[in-house]
Amino acid sequence: LNKNVPIFVCTMAYPTVPCPLHIFEPCYRLMIRRCMETGTRQFGMCISDPVKGFADYGCILEIRNVEFFADGRSVVDSIGKRRFKVIQHSQRDGYNTADIEYIEDQKV
Repeated sequence: LNKNVPIFVCTMAYPTVPCPLHIFEPCYRLMIRRCMETGTRQFGMCISDPVKGFADYGCILEIRNVEFFADGRSVVDSIGKRRFKVIQHSQRDGYNTADIEYIEDQKV
C-alpha cells in the first residue's frame, strides 16, 4: 500500500498509539467505507498544511473496528502502524490521496 493511499487530514498519529475517530463528513465516510470494502483496512493520517493541503509526513492507521450508525456516521477504532513521507499529493472523490514511501526507523 503505497500508491493512491487515502489520506485523512486531521491530527497527528503515531505508530502503536490508538487513534479513535468520529467520521461524519461525506468524503471521509466514503473513504472509510472503501478501506473496509477493499480489505486494506488502512489509510494515512496527516495534519493540515495551509499551502499543500496536508503535511509531507504522516502515519498509516490500521482500522481495528468500525461501528456504523443509521445516519451514515461512524466511530472508527484505529491504531498507528508505520510512518511515511508523501511523494505526490492528489485527490479522489473529495478526499485526499498520496503516493508515499515508508520511513524505516533505525533500531536502537
